[in-house]
Amino acid sequence: MKIQLRYFASVREALDTADETVDLPDGISTVGDVRAWLRVRGGTWADTLAEGRALRMACNHVMTDAGARVTEGCEVAFFPPVTGG
Repeated sequence: MKIQLRYFASVREALDTADETVDLPDGISTVGDVRAWLRVRGGTWADTLAEGRALRMACNHVMTDAGARVTEGCEVAFFPPVTGG
């Protein structure tokens, strides 16, 4: 399954990329699975997308949790929580 990934703000800066298109391996079916799969890249990817790290996720422009299903051609985005001031 092919999906679009987008990274915003400090996540984009840490990973040194704004977006990419990936072919997911079999068994990846949720936004949480995508996040875990990306962590396997190691290094900065593992640190930036770590399980306990505060990170917001969206699927097709809708805020979601790790259990949201991914489908062919969808867009998954990762970004830090936003605070006002």
